[in-house]
Amino acid sequence: MNMRNRFSFPFRKTLTAALLACSFTTVAMSTTQAAEIEMSFQNVLQQERAWAGLQTKTLKVGDITWSYSEGGQAGKPIVILIHGLAGSRDNWNRVARALTANYHVVIPDLPASGETHVPKDFDYSVPNVTEKLRRFVEAANLTGPAHVAGHSLGGSIAMLYAGQYPFETKSLFLIDAAGVYKSATTPYLKDPNQLKNMIVSKKGDFNFLMQQAMYTPPFIPKEIAQAQEKMMIGQVEQTQKMVDQIIALNKLYTPDSFALLARSIDAPTLILWGKQDKIINVEVAPELKSLMKNAQTPVILDNVGHMPILEADQLVVQQYLPFLSKIQAQKPATAPSP
Repeated sequence: MNMRNRFSFPFRKTLTAALLACSFTTVAMSTTQAAEIEMSFQNVLQQERAWAGLQTKTLKVGDITWSYSEGGQAGKPIVILIHGLAGSRDNWNRVARALTANYHVVIPDLPASGETHVPKDFDYSVPNVTEKLRRFVEAANLTGPAHVAGHSLGGSIAMLYAGQYPFETKSLFLIDAAGVYKSATTPYLKDPNQLKNMIVSKKGDFNFLMQQAMYTPPFIPKEIAQAQEKMMIGQVEQTQKMVDQIIALNKLYTPDSFALLARSIDAPTLILWGKQDKIINVEVAPELKSLMKNAQTPVILDNVGHMPILEADQLVVQQYLPFLSKIQAQKPATAPSP
């Protein structure tokens, strides 16, 4: 299924408004001005969370202090949204806005991402992050099976979660999901060491990341982009550790072993991909579908890169809401007796 993207970058209006509110007219900024811009950037995120019906919460589980967004009403069907590498819970805000009216939405910052804090010796491997995510879900009293969605690396985590906790997973939504694919053609899939080139570690790296991640990178006011870049540079050590774990996993796993995980998943699955994804090429989408027991024909969005949840949020919503409604209408699965 091919769909043409007609929607502009979701943060354009809010970022531009933030810039105008700052009223900065020079490139050279004092320390006070830089702090004000960073504060304005954080205010933009806070306002967008509120607009989406989300509240920021924290929860300490073991040695992890989780930061997460929560919206909707307790007792409604649970939707857990998982962001990708070097991302944050705010990547999902625009999609979440369409969900909070009818679902209980929870979006965690993954360990060492956003505002979630972990010990220095934390194990950033996908299996450990997935297990810690499950402990978070339990501690947050998110009882009953949840709809789980994951973007990019978050897609790998969502798949492992669904495979390990089948009776706690009502459905699965995979967006440009990371994996070990036979049909991989991009440099980042063929040689995961190339992911190091996408780490934002110095000035100018954010622009390169945008060029790789999006088909048509939008205009972002310079001062706001600088604030975003500064935040990501501050997380470079944690991001590097996560990339190292991805590289290590790709040395251990093969397309065949990845296929075993995919085949173990029972949950109804929606797969969505950006046709112009430069990081995880769109050709892997039908391969992923062929491996899974209960996956629909992948939805392919034209003129969209690796970030559909930011580049084409409304098209994502147009696919996800009917899928969720259909799953909710089905008779729930029964867990085996202990």
